[in-house]
Amino acid sequence: MTKSVDLNADMGESFGPWNMGDDSALLDIVSSANVACGFHAGDPDVMAATMTRAMECNVGIGSHPGFADLQGFGRRKMQLSKDNLKNTVRYQLGASRGMAAALGGQVRHLKLHGALANMSSVDADMARACYEAALEVDPDIIIMVLAATEMEKVVRELGCTWAGEIFADRAYNDDATLVDRSKPGAVIHDPTVAGPRILQMVQEGAIITESGKRIATNIDTICLHGDTPTAVALAGAVRSSLTEGGIKITQFSGRRG
Repeated sequence: MTKSVDLNADMGESFGPWNMGDDSALLDIVSSANVACGFHAGDPDVMAATMTRAMECNVGIGSHPGFADLQGFGRRKMQLSKDNLKNTVRYQLGASRGMAAALGGQVRHLKLHGALANMSSVDADMARACYEAALEVDPDIIIMVLAATEMEKVVRELGCTWAGEIFADRAYNDDATLVDRSKPGAVIHDPTVAGPRILQMVQEGAIITESGKRIATNIDTICLHGDTPTAVALAGAVRSSLTEGGIKITQFSGRRG
């Protein structure tokens, strides 16, 4: 039976006249879009435009909440109380859902951004606070998690619908966390490397780390970042490698347990 996988990208991260990435081009490649909610990037007009274009392309819309850190693009660690953290997620998901509904669309999934995601991938209590907050707003939302991390353990315990994600352009540590961006080789820019690498992971059903270790995991969706110089070329190479390898590109339906 032919395998299938979803391709997702973080987008809607421009702000006023300042442009980040080529969202329009990426929306012709991906099947799911994680749209910034205004805390780490984006603004109401950018959110509306991005969601509108996603619907035109039949791309699934996701809410992409992050820390309130515009200057640091949500990549700086912040220490928030549990209540503050939950309200941060509720507020951003609420904005996403409201905008999508007004445009005639729907938010189908949630994915944490940047430092909020990286911290939650190793801190189960933090991940649980974020996901409980999201589920309180929308019990049926699909939670996108970094595969094989504390995030996945939490969604399994919560019994909610979730999707396991791996990254096309990031290197992995042996505990399935992402190599810190400050380290050499942490971000993969070469499309000729990214495409075959991801096809191999999907075929093997495993994350392949920097050391060559295989971590067996459910791969439901692959992240293609849009904020690098080779983003569109890399995304195209990943999609081509997958389809040529017999992998169908389709939106994830989510899993339980």
